[in-house]
Amino acid sequence: MTDTPLLRAAIVGASGYSGEELVRLLARHPRLELVAVASRRSAGKTLGEIVPGTPARVRELKFEDIQPADLVARKDIGVVFLALPHGVAAEYAVPLRAAGKVVVDLSADFRLRNAEVYKEFYGHDHPAPELLSKAIYAQPELHRAEIPQYDLLACPGCYPTSILLPLVPALRAGLIDPHSIVINSLSGASGAGKKAEISLLYCEINENMRAYSVPKHRHLSEIEQELATAAGTRVTVTFIPHLIPLHRGMLSTITARLKVPGATAADVTALYAKTYGNEPFVRVLPVGQVPEVKNIARTNVCEIAAQVDPRTDRLILLSALDNLSKGASSQAVQAMNIRFGFPESEGLDL
Repeated sequence: MTDTPLLRAAIVGASGYSGEELVRLLARHPRLELVAVASRRSAGKTLGEIVPGTPARVRELKFEDIQPADLVARKDIGVVFLALPHGVAAEYAVPLRAAGKVVVDLSADFRLRNAEVYKEFYGHDHPAPELLSKAIYAQPELHRAEIPQYDLLACPGCYPTSILLPLVPALRAGLIDPHSIVINSLSGASGAGKKAEISLLYCEINENMRAYSVPKHRHLSEIEQELATAAGTRVTVTFIPHLIPLHRGMLSTITARLKVPGATAADVTALYAKTYGNEPFVRVLPVGQVPEVKNIARTNVCEIAAQVDPRTDRLILLSALDNLSKGASSQAVQAMNIRFGFPESEGLDL
């Protein structure tokens, strides 16, 4: 570590599940100083009161009801993390970017390049279409080279991360038919956010599993956008998300028709090992092993495995990640590290 001054950071929406994870990560980051945390419902309380396991150095930092203008006025703050619902995040991103601050947005507001696609999937006009071209889809393994050029980092969703990391290499290599992709994903309950809804009560989730948002989940928009970029053609997929009785964790199973006759699981695994061999947070499993949520819980790691079904001539891809970590907060920190030229793994030894 150098003797350069610490980068000062703020988190807006710090009392939600992703916000709490950001607190724990940024409070331990050797190059950052967490100086402001915003939450309307927790205003006036300390981090130590609200976020379990808060490191001692920030336990007494108080939540504030911080408005965009307040953050703009804070000349000492260099980066702002937005852990807010879609639509709300843009209210902060617009003035913060106008003030020259780097914004790391965990919402869906700036993941899409097309405002009309946003309207189709989110049901309302985009709140700041002028910023779409000024944001980068901040998936480190896919867009590492571009991230340092942008000051608005649109962090991918958890489902897309679990789907794009296994699918993109196969599409780039021409291994699969891009029009034959079927995806089934299972997510822990924290993926729905910290909110009081009957469908998220313990008695509704425990000993239960159910599909939801069928056939058009909002994350389909960014999934298909990034898959089309990888394939060089329009990609339309079948995506079925499921809620399972876990606090955190996500497993995706993906199938697609093979275009390469005679391709074996060993061939595909070798391709993935070459693609991700130098990636600090992608773990390609040997043939015969499958990803498990318990192996990646509370880490920034995505596990990937490949199999080939010769009976159906289909490729089977499996992935597991922690929806609050690699699917949200720790991946946001990874992207922030890249943007500021810090070592990519810094603060992420979880």
